[in-house]
Amino acid sequence: MVVTNTQSGTNVYEVAEGIYRINTPIALPGGVGGFSFNQYLIVDDESLIFHTGPRKMFPLVREAVASVLPVERLRYIAFSHVEADECGSLNEWLAVAPNSSPLCGTIAAMVSVNDLADRSARSLEDGELLSLGKNSIRWFDTPHLPHGWDCGFLMEERTKTLFCGDLFTQGGVEIEPLTESDILDKSEAFRHGMDYFSHTKNTRVLLEKLAATEPATLACMHGSAWRGDGAKLLRDLADALSV
Repeated sequence: MVVTNTQSGTNVYEVAEGIYRINTPIALPGGVGGFSFNQYLIVDDESLIFHTGPRKMFPLVREAVASVLPVERLRYIAFSHVEADECGSLNEWLAVAPNSSPLCGTIAAMVSVNDLADRSARSLEDGELLSLGKNSIRWFDTPHLPHGWDCGFLMEERTKTLFCGDLFTQGGVEIEPLTESDILDKSEAFRHGMDYFSHTKNTRVLLEKLAATEPATLACMHGSAWRGDGAKLLRDLADALSV
């Protein structure tokens, strides 16, 4: 793990070949503990960042990306759904990476991104595959899982990395960048304290769709990334949500 900003603790760690987790820990108000924000950088011919981080965090994330590759090389600024920690600094990234485009699902592009972004989005249909060079990403629509009509996730097919956004959110800051230990109990404890799931009637169907990709790495937006039998963990989450 490389710390790119000693004041904030922002750090970079390679969670799969050519895929880097950028993590910034924060203290929550009221002394109730800590939290963290992750972005994921895919280095390729057409490099991509998944999640931008909040707008006020942009200088920290930009500094971390620059430790891996020149920021102007970014081709896609991707995110799961429209929310501050997903795409709050979208326009800042479009400004520093002049050949980049927003990358999102068709719903997000239609209802939000093509208006709020300074450049039009490259939108992806459910199941659509996009080549970045040696890596290929596939988009999956997951409306309202865990929240947001426009929600969706990316699967990088070469490394079997699922960029699963807010699924498996874990609290705390003293965490491993990549773990093979249980994260379901931790994420369920966090959800029970602050239930951010919409509990769509299609939860199990959508989680089964993701499980069918058989991910080997789960790139979580908050907390540790995870390595192991991703299909089983996704199905275990479906079971936990059905209780």
